[in-house]
Amino acid sequence: MNNLEDLEKKINSELTTKINNTEIKHNQLYIEIDKEDIIDVTLFLKTNQETKFRQLIDLTVVDYPENVQRFKMVYLFLSHEFNQRIILTYLINENEVIPSLTSIFPAANWMEREVFDMYGVSFQDHPDLRRILTDYGFEGHPLRKDFPLTGHSEVRYSEDQKKVISEPVKLEQNYRNFDYESPWEGTKYIKDEIDNNDKKN
Repeated sequence: MNNLEDLEKKINSELTTKINNTEIKHNQLYIEIDKEDIIDVTLFLKTNQETKFRQLIDLTVVDYPENVQRFKMVYLFLSHEFNQRIILTYLINENEVIPSLTSIFPAANWMEREVFDMYGVSFQDHPDLRRILTDYGFEGHPLRKDFPLTGHSEVRYSEDQKKVISEPVKLEQNYRNFDYESPWEGTKYIKDEIDNNDKKN
């Protein structure tokens, strides 16, 4: 379907019990569903002759740490035949396991691994759910909003051990000697130096 309004009506009529809300904005159709319906809705969007959303462009997560349903899953689909985009979303709790789309879109494999690595969202029936961007043994999920900016550990080369080691982050403040005196009066060590020079002369 080339018209977004017609597409919205078609999806709402065919998937009446599975659609929570639809909205057209930014020249795209936004669809809200429940986690349990992701497989059925995705299969319909891909296989129906009037939709043909045969490409999964991306899937990602939005983190709302203050909410009970902390994560919003976001799927972006493209129909080349009709030159249309759809954004499919649903909310989940922090530790929920959600269905994998790898059986429908093999390209979801690495996308889901990235979501698992960055946010800690687990996918049921994923063929190889392991970290993809961070190192083995990495603690936490770095795109969560409560992840510390410095991380939990740092990796460095140890001259003593002659190998790469991982150790807890140490925030050393070497070479940072803050002087809170007024810049108009000069800092204490400069004043002392000037006073000493004056005494010598």
